[in-house]
Amino acid sequence: MARIGPYSHSMTDTLEARATSLIAAIKEISDDVERYQAVKNLEAQLDANLKDVKAEIARNLHEGRSWQQVGDLLGVTGSRAEQISRASR
Repeated sequence: MARIGPYSHSMTDTLEARATSLIAAIKEISDDVERYQAVKNLEAQLDANLKDVKAEIARNLHEGRSWQQVGDLLGVTGSRAEQISRASR
């Protein structure tokens, strides 16, 4: 994908590289139980942090838009978009 601007790579490529690196680091843990616990802990941390990021995004999109419009942008219902904005599951 060609990009115009100060960055020669897309943010998605950067995120994918970081995820690949993180998974590789987990795979380096030789003890199966320790590796499993590391995965569980990482899942919990990412879940909480990403939930907050999604809530912030929904709130930002709501500025000047209805919840239905936000839902349309996110591919969910308007009421689900509002729930996401409150970090509800």
